[in-house]
Amino acid sequence: MKALVLGGYGAVGAPAVRLLRERGHTALAAGRDAARADVRVDLRESGLGGYREALAGADVVVNAAGAEDPALITAATGQGAAFVDATATSSYIAEAERLGPAAPVLLSVGLAPGLTNLLAADLAASAPGPTPIDLAVLLGAGEEHGKAAQEWSFGLIGADFPDPVSGTPVRNFTGPKTFRLPGAGRRRLYRADFSDQHTLGRDLGVPVRTRFGLDSRAATAALAALTRLPAGLRPRVPAGLHLPGSDAWILSAQAEHGSVHALGRGQSRGTASVAALAAEAAVDLEPGVHHLHHVLTLADAAALPGIDVVRAVP
Repeated sequence: MKALVLGGYGAVGAPAVRLLRERGHTALAAGRDAARADVRVDLRESGLGGYREALAGADVVVNAAGAEDPALITAATGQGAAFVDATATSSYIAEAERLGPAAPVLLSVGLAPGLTNLLAADLAASAPGPTPIDLAVLLGAGEEHGKAAQEWSFGLIGADFPDPVSGTPVRNFTGPKTFRLPGAGRRRLYRADFSDQHTLGRDLGVPVRTRFGLDSRAATAALAALTRLPAGLRPRVPAGLHLPGSDAWILSAQAEHGSVHALGRGQSRGTASVAALAAEAAVDLEPGVHHLHHVLTLADAAALPGIDVVRAVP
Protein backbone atom coordinates (compact mmCIF):
# COMPACT_ATOMS: atom_id res chain seq x y z
CA MET A 1 0.00 0.00 0.00
CA LYS A 2 0.97 3.66 -0.26
CA ALA A 3 0.99 5.60 3.02
CA LEU A 4 1.28 9.34 3.47
CA VAL A 5 2.70 10.06 6.95
CA LEU A 6 1.99 13.57 8.22
CA GLY A 7 4.83 14.74 10.41
CA GLY A 8 6.83 11.98 8.76
CA TYR A 9 10.24 13.14 9.95
CA GLY A 10 9.18 13.78 13.56
CA ALA A 11 9.60 11.73 16.74
CA VAL A 12 6.72 9.36 15.87
CA GLY A 13 6.50 9.92 12.13
CA ALA A 14 10.10 8.99 11.25
CA PRO A 15 10.01 5.52 12.85
CA ALA A 16 6.51 4.98 11.43
CA VAL A 17 7.83 5.67 7.91
CA ARG A 18 10.77 3.34 8.50
CA LEU A 19 8.58 0.54 9.87
CA LEU A 20 6.09 0.78 7.01
CA ARG A 21 8.92 0.57 4.49
CA GLU A 22 10.40 -2.42 6.32
CA ARG A 23 7.00 -4.11 6.04
CA GLY A 24 7.08 -3.67 2.26
CA HIS A 25 4.94 -0.57 1.80
CA THR A 26 5.56 2.77 0.10
CA ALA A 27 5.65 5.39 2.84
CA LEU A 28 6.12 9.09 2.17
CA ALA A 29 7.16 11.51 4.90
CA ALA A 30 5.09 14.69 4.62
CA GLY A 31 5.90 17.98 6.33
CA ARG A 32 6.82 21.65 5.93
CA ASP A 33 10.60 21.15 5.76
CA ALA A 34 11.36 20.31 2.14
CA ALA A 35 14.87 19.21 3.10
CA ARG A 36 13.52 16.41 5.32
CA ALA A 37 10.19 15.59 3.72
CA ASP A 38 9.56 13.30 0.77
CA VAL A 39 6.62 15.55 -0.08
CA ARG A 40 6.23 19.08 1.23
CA VAL A 41 2.90 19.64 2.96
CA ASP A 42 2.02 22.65 5.09
CA LEU A 43 -1.03 21.85 7.17
CA ARG A 44 -1.39 25.53 8.11
CA GLU A 45 -2.09 26.40 4.47
CA SER A 46 -5.53 27.84 3.80
CA GLY A 47 -7.65 25.34 1.90
CA LEU A 48 -5.07 22.57 2.41
CA GLY A 49 -4.25 22.63 -1.30
CA GLY A 50 -0.81 21.06 -0.94
CA TYR A 51 -2.18 18.35 1.32
CA ARG A 52 -4.96 17.52 -1.10
CA GLU A 53 -2.41 17.18 -3.92
CA ALA A 54 -0.22 14.91 -1.78
CA LEU A 55 -3.17 12.57 -1.24
CA ALA A 56 -3.10 11.43 -4.88
CA GLY A 57 -2.72 7.65 -4.94
CA ALA A 58 -2.54 7.28 -1.16
CA ASP A 59 -4.25 4.28 0.38
CA VAL A 60 -3.88 5.53 3.94
CA VAL A 61 -2.87 8.69 5.79
CA VAL A 62 -1.11 8.38 9.15
CA ASN A 63 -1.40 11.56 11.18
CA ALA A 64 1.72 11.79 13.34
CA ALA A 65 1.92 15.58 13.10
CA GLY A 66 -0.16 16.37 16.18
CA ALA A 67 -2.52 18.43 14.00
CA GLU A 68 -6.10 18.01 15.24
CA ASP A 69 -8.21 19.23 12.34
CA PRO A 70 -11.26 17.27 11.15
CA ALA A 71 -10.71 18.80 7.71
CA LEU A 72 -7.66 16.55 7.32
CA ILE A 73 -9.87 13.51 7.81
CA THR A 74 -12.56 14.79 5.45
CA ALA A 75 -10.06 15.58 2.69
CA ALA A 76 -8.36 12.18 2.91
CA THR A 77 -11.49 10.06 3.14
CA GLY A 78 -13.13 12.14 0.44
CA GLN A 79 -10.39 10.93 -1.92
CA GLY A 80 -10.81 7.32 -0.78
CA ALA A 81 -7.85 7.11 1.60
CA ALA A 82 -8.14 5.56 5.04
CA PHE A 83 -7.07 7.81 7.91
CA VAL A 84 -5.17 6.76 11.05
CA ASP A 85 -4.75 9.26 13.89
CA ALA A 86 -2.47 9.02 16.93
CA THR A 87 -4.24 11.75 18.91
CA ALA A 88 -5.06 11.35 22.61
CA THR A 89 -7.45 14.32 22.80
CA SER A 90 -10.99 13.24 23.69
CA SER A 91 -12.69 16.36 22.31
CA TYR A 92 -11.04 15.92 18.90
CA ILE A 93 -11.95 12.23 18.83
CA ALA A 94 -15.57 13.19 19.57
CA GLU A 95 -15.47 15.58 16.58
CA ALA A 96 -14.07 12.84 14.35
CA GLU A 97 -16.77 10.39 15.43
CA ARG A 98 -19.45 12.79 14.15
CA LEU A 99 -18.02 13.09 10.63
CA GLY A 100 -19.56 10.11 8.81
CA PRO A 101 -16.46 9.64 6.60
CA ALA A 102 -16.61 8.03 3.17
CA ALA A 103 -13.57 5.83 3.94
CA PRO A 104 -12.24 4.13 7.11
CA VAL A 105 -10.95 6.22 10.01
CA LEU A 106 -9.04 4.45 12.78
CA LEU A 107 -8.62 6.25 16.11
CA SER A 108 -7.14 5.39 19.53
CA VAL A 109 -3.80 4.53 17.94
CA GLY A 110 -0.56 4.55 19.91
CA LEU A 111 0.31 3.66 23.47
CA ALA A 112 -2.33 5.64 25.39
CA PRO A 113 -4.83 5.57 23.83
CA GLY A 114 -4.18 2.51 21.72
CA LEU A 115 -2.34 -0.20 23.57
CA THR A 116 -4.23 0.79 26.73
CA ASN A 117 -7.48 0.14 24.83
CA LEU A 118 -6.32 -3.35 23.94
CA LEU A 119 -5.24 -4.05 27.52
CA ALA A 120 -8.62 -2.95 28.89
CA ALA A 121 -10.61 -4.88 26.28
CA ASP A 122 -8.57 -8.01 26.99
CA LEU A 123 -9.08 -7.66 30.75
CA ALA A 124 -12.81 -6.99 30.38
CA ALA A 125 -13.20 -10.13 28.25
CA SER A 126 -11.82 -12.24 31.10
CA ALA A 127 -13.97 -10.65 33.81
CA PRO A 128 -16.63 -12.77 35.53
CA GLY A 129 -19.00 -9.81 35.26
CA PRO A 130 -19.02 -6.02 34.76
CA THR A 131 -16.16 -4.66 36.83
CA PRO A 132 -14.42 -1.25 36.93
CA ILE A 133 -11.04 -1.02 35.21
CA ASP A 134 -8.20 1.29 36.20
CA LEU A 135 -5.64 2.19 33.56
CA ALA A 136 -2.12 3.18 34.57
CA VAL A 137 0.25 5.00 32.21
CA LEU A 138 3.87 5.41 33.35
CA LEU A 139 6.12 7.06 30.78
CA GLY A 140 9.85 7.63 30.78
CA ALA A 141 10.68 11.22 31.65
CA GLY A 142 14.09 10.93 30.01
CA GLU A 143 12.87 10.37 26.46
CA GLU A 144 13.19 13.29 24.06
CA HIS A 145 9.56 13.59 23.06
CA GLY A 146 8.37 15.47 20.00
CA LYS A 147 7.04 19.01 20.28
CA ALA A 148 3.40 17.97 19.83
CA ALA A 149 3.63 15.35 22.59
CA GLN A 150 5.21 17.82 25.00
CA GLU A 151 2.63 20.50 24.28
CA TRP A 152 -0.21 18.03 24.75
CA SER A 153 1.11 16.74 28.07
CA PHE A 154 1.89 20.11 29.60
CA GLY A 155 -1.39 21.49 28.26
CA LEU A 156 -3.19 19.25 30.74
CA ILE A 157 -1.80 21.18 33.71
CA GLY A 158 -4.56 23.09 35.47
CA ALA A 159 -7.28 21.92 33.05
CA ASP A 160 -10.46 20.07 34.01
CA PHE A 161 -12.25 17.28 32.18
CA PRO A 162 -15.55 15.45 32.79
CA ASP A 163 -15.21 12.19 34.65
CA PRO A 164 -16.26 9.45 32.19
CA VAL A 165 -18.39 7.77 34.86
CA SER A 166 -20.05 10.59 36.82
CA GLY A 167 -19.59 13.54 34.47
CA THR A 168 -18.30 15.71 37.32
CA PRO A 169 -15.28 17.94 36.61
CA VAL A 170 -11.88 16.44 37.40
CA ARG A 171 -8.65 18.46 37.51
CA ASN A 172 -5.76 16.81 35.67
CA PHE A 173 -3.01 15.48 37.97
CA THR A 174 -5.31 15.13 40.99
CA GLY A 175 -7.11 12.09 42.44
CA PRO A 176 -4.03 9.96 43.12
CA LYS A 177 -4.11 6.18 43.25
CA THR A 178 -1.28 3.78 44.00
CA PHE A 179 -0.54 1.01 41.51
CA ARG A 180 1.87 -1.89 41.66
CA LEU A 181 3.63 -2.03 38.30
CA PRO A 182 6.08 -4.67 37.03
CA GLY A 183 9.64 -3.40 37.26
CA ALA A 184 8.59 -0.14 38.92
CA GLY A 185 7.06 -1.25 42.22
CA ARG A 186 4.43 0.87 43.92
CA ARG A 187 3.76 4.11 42.03
CA ARG A 188 1.45 7.00 42.83
CA LEU A 189 -0.31 8.12 39.64
CA TYR A 190 -2.83 10.88 38.93
CA ARG A 191 -5.98 11.36 36.85
CA ALA A 192 -5.34 12.63 33.33
CA ASP A 193 -7.60 13.27 30.35
CA PHE A 194 -6.47 10.52 28.00
CA SER A 195 -9.23 9.68 25.55
CA ASP A 196 -9.08 5.93 26.18
CA GLN A 197 -11.17 6.09 29.37
CA HIS A 198 -14.02 7.92 27.62
CA THR A 199 -14.15 5.57 24.62
CA LEU A 200 -13.70 2.39 26.64
CA GLY A 201 -16.31 3.28 29.25
CA ARG A 202 -18.83 3.64 26.46
CA ASP A 203 -17.77 0.59 24.44
CA LEU A 204 -17.09 -1.88 27.27
CA GLY A 205 -19.99 -0.75 29.44
CA VAL A 206 -17.87 -0.60 32.60
CA PRO A 207 -16.29 2.32 34.51
CA VAL A 208 -12.79 3.06 33.19
CA ARG A 209 -10.44 5.70 34.58
CA THR A 210 -6.89 6.55 33.47
CA ARG A 211 -4.06 7.72 35.71
CA PHE A 212 -0.68 8.98 34.60
CA GLY A 213 2.81 9.51 35.90
CA LEU A 214 6.45 9.76 34.85
CA ASP A 215 9.19 7.35 35.88
CA SER A 216 10.72 10.25 37.79
CA ARG A 217 8.79 10.45 41.07
CA ALA A 218 9.92 14.06 41.49
CA ALA A 219 8.62 15.05 38.05
CA THR A 220 5.28 13.37 38.75
CA ALA A 221 4.97 15.19 42.08
CA ALA A 222 5.82 18.46 40.30
CA LEU A 223 2.92 17.99 37.87
CA ALA A 224 0.56 17.42 40.80
CA ALA A 225 1.84 20.59 42.48
CA LEU A 226 1.70 22.76 39.33
CA THR A 227 -1.90 21.83 38.50
CA ARG A 228 -3.06 23.35 41.80
CA LEU A 229 -1.44 26.74 41.18
CA PRO A 230 -3.45 29.60 39.66
CA ALA A 231 -2.68 30.02 35.96
CA GLY A 232 -0.81 33.27 36.55
CA LEU A 233 1.57 31.65 39.00
CA ARG A 234 2.48 28.59 36.95
CA PRO A 235 5.97 28.79 35.45
CA ARG A 236 6.15 28.54 31.69
CA VAL A 237 7.44 25.18 30.53
CA PRO A 238 10.54 25.77 28.37
CA ALA A 239 10.59 24.36 24.84
CA GLY A 240 12.56 21.15 24.52
CA LEU A 241 12.53 20.49 28.27
CA HIS A 242 14.47 17.30 29.02
CA LEU A 243 13.83 15.73 32.41
CA PRO A 244 15.94 13.14 34.21
CA GLY A 245 14.68 9.60 33.76
CA SER A 246 14.69 6.71 31.33
CA ASP A 247 12.89 5.95 28.07
CA ALA A 248 11.01 2.97 29.55
CA TRP A 249 7.21 2.89 29.59
CA ILE A 250 4.70 0.71 31.42
CA LEU A 251 0.98 0.47 30.71
CA SER A 252 -1.43 -1.44 32.92
CA ALA A 253 -5.11 -2.38 33.08
CA GLN A 254 -6.19 -3.51 36.54
CA ALA A 255 -9.44 -4.84 38.00
CA GLU A 256 -10.52 -6.98 40.94
CA HIS A 257 -10.05 -10.24 39.04
CA GLY A 258 -6.57 -9.55 37.73
CA SER A 259 -4.34 -7.27 35.69
CA VAL A 260 -2.47 -7.17 32.40
CA HIS A 261 0.54 -5.01 31.63
CA ALA A 262 2.54 -3.95 28.58
CA LEU A 263 6.15 -2.80 28.80
CA GLY A 264 8.67 -1.37 26.39
CA ARG A 265 11.27 1.30 25.74
CA GLY A 266 10.84 4.43 23.66
CA GLN A 267 7.35 5.94 23.73
CA SER A 268 7.71 7.42 20.25
CA ARG A 269 8.98 4.15 18.80
CA GLY A 270 6.18 2.20 20.49
CA THR A 271 3.56 4.62 19.19
CA ALA A 272 5.02 4.32 15.70
CA SER A 273 4.89 0.51 15.84
CA VAL A 274 1.21 0.54 16.76
CA ALA A 275 0.50 3.20 14.11
CA ALA A 276 2.17 1.13 11.37
CA LEU A 277 0.15 -1.95 12.37
CA ALA A 278 -3.02 0.18 12.48
CA ALA A 279 -2.33 1.57 9.00
CA GLU A 280 -2.22 -1.94 7.57
CA ALA A 281 -5.48 -2.83 9.28
CA ALA A 282 -7.28 0.41 8.38
CA VAL A 283 -7.24 -0.02 4.61
CA ASP A 284 -9.42 -3.14 4.84
CA LEU A 285 -12.08 -1.66 7.12
CA GLU A 286 -15.56 -0.52 6.17
CA PRO A 287 -16.11 3.24 5.80
CA GLY A 288 -16.76 4.94 9.12
CA VAL A 289 -15.00 5.61 12.40
CA HIS A 290 -13.33 2.74 14.25
CA HIS A 291 -11.18 2.45 17.37
CA LEU A 292 -8.18 0.19 17.77
CA HIS A 293 -9.95 -2.21 20.15
CA HIS A 294 -12.68 -2.73 17.52
CA VAL A 295 -10.10 -3.92 15.01
CA LEU A 296 -7.08 -5.52 16.72
CA THR A 297 -6.44 -7.59 19.82
CA LEU A 298 -3.78 -7.50 22.50
CA ALA A 299 -2.22 -10.55 20.85
CA ASP A 300 -1.73 -8.52 17.66
CA ALA A 301 0.13 -5.81 19.55
CA ALA A 302 2.13 -8.30 21.63
CA ALA A 303 3.56 -9.67 18.39
CA LEU A 304 5.21 -6.32 17.66
CA PRO A 305 8.94 -6.13 18.44
CA GLY A 306 9.74 -4.27 21.66
CA ILE A 307 6.35 -4.81 23.34
CA ASP A 308 6.14 -7.30 26.22
CA VAL A 309 2.84 -8.34 27.78
CA VAL A 310 2.66 -9.58 31.38
CA ARG A 311 -0.46 -11.05 33.02
CA ALA A 312 -1.11 -11.32 36.74
CA VAL A 313 -3.86 -12.37 39.14
CA PRO A 314 -4.54 -10.82 42.56
